[in-house]
Amino acid sequence: MVIPTVDFSAYSLEKKDVSEEDLETLSQELKEAFTKVGFVYLLKTGITEEEIRRIMDISKDFFLQPEDLKQPYTRGTFKHNVNHGWVAMETEKLNPRRPGDLKEAFNVLLHPEIKWPSVKSSQEESFQDIHTSFFLRCKELSLRVLRVMAHCLDVAPETFLEPHRNIGEALINGTTLRSLYYPAVQSEHAKEGQLRCGDHSDYGSITLLFQSSEGLEVRSRANEFVAAPCIPGGVLVNIADLMQRWTNDYFVSVRHRVLLPPPGDARTRQSMAFFVHPDDEALITCYKDPEKYPPVTAGDYLMERFRNSYGHE
Repeated sequence: MVIPTVDFSAYSLEKKDVSEEDLETLSQELKEAFTKVGFVYLLKTGITEEEIRRIMDISKDFFLQPEDLKQPYTRGTFKHNVNHGWVAMETEKLNPRRPGDLKEAFNVLLHPEIKWPSVKSSQEESFQDIHTSFFLRCKELSLRVLRVMAHCLDVAPETFLEPHRNIGEALINGTTLRSLYYPAVQSEHAKEGQLRCGDHSDYGSITLLFQSSEGLEVRSRANEFVAAPCIPGGVLVNIADLMQRWTNDYFVSVRHRVLLPPPGDARTRQSMAFFVHPDDEALITCYKDPEKYPPVTAGDYLMERFRNSYGHE
């Protein structure tokens, strides 16, 4: 299996709109990727390497702080959203049958009263400003991808756009920008079955992933894991479970993981993931008959998935 690449320049963030001809071309390319592989690399999206480098740099500055400086930002301590904040090493089990993942994370949801780390970039830009700006850029790209996906199914754009209208409103939409940091690890000292990120599928509609290095693997239809290389300037986009349910299994959500590095490899790894979710109250029903899944609200579905990864919340 090879993850396909698609030139997205015709509908990049630099463009106000897309022509019908280009929309049809993108639609056919994404349909091929999302029905057969579940993943695609988008090139020339308008999100620059400089933007990605800037947010990864300030995120790493946060992760490299002593633990007592990160503790006040722990996930679950913010009254406005349970998912915002820092996730310590081995706290999360994306595969509940394995030991805790060997990674740290910082989840960003936007709300005016959420507390932010005080670290600043070398240009004196704040953690909050950089993450907020990147969140909004990812939001705009996601809405464009969702519009193309609606065209794939020959349904109105609002079929997907309307249920995502409140992305960025933390009280009513669970869309999350997540910074991930995988510290150097000695694989021989890891627990049995432990990975940097356990094999899992994502929860919501789609995910945008920005990688700084290799390490991610994606499961093929033949049930084999294959490497998802780091392509400079590329955004790796995948279907998540709620979208597979929404499309009656037409688009496929597949499992993926990050393995431990080989013995002697002390490299760290970073990535930025933008997990796109419909509004909490959006009722997700299969887009055509016969329906394979019962209706569910996006918020209830997300909370159930969190309970599987973190235990009761």
